[in-house]
Amino acid sequence: MRGLNNNNPLNIRHSADHWQGARTEQTDPSFVQFESLAYGYRAVWKILDTYCLRFRRERIAYNVCNIIHRWAPPSENDTRAYIRHVLTLTGLGGNENIPRPYRNREFYRLERTVLLIAAMTCVENGIRMEQVDMQAIWDGYDLAYPGKRKDDRPSEDLTAYDEYWDWSPQAYKPA
Repeated sequence: MRGLNNNNPLNIRHSADHWQGARTEQTDPSFVQFESLAYGYRAVWKILDTYCLRFRRERIAYNVCNIIHRWAPPSENDTRAYIRHVLTLTGLGGNENIPRPYRNREFYRLERTVLLIAAMTCVENGIRMEQVDMQAIWDGYDLAYPGKRKDDRPSEDLTAYDEYWDWSPQAYKPA
């Protein structure tokens, strides 16, 4: 619950980054404290977008397993248990590609990332999915990418081209 108390649901550590919405006074020695939960989720969206760009440059698949492996490295966490818990909560496949948040604004493409973020919130804070503030996740997206989200439901063509589906992803391989 420390993350939720800090409005930092995924426990982003202090770094050289100056996060928008960070509290002026930081009293937690390890983790950033945000003014609101929406700003905490904004930071998550920005970090995930950065991961996507770096993974693409390194020709690594932007999928659940690789994202969590980077977020919660084995040197600090039981990464395999983290991944199993997230996959159980979301119903997503570990090697299922996740669309890049900024490029894929349509509701149906963002749903997978929202589920991922919600499940990671559960793992980081020891809560159940129904306790996650889903609106705060969406509000965080809107803060990260103002005016970008489209709330319309899926179009008839669900096979629309996604720029990240055409490169050769490397599957996650546990150490």
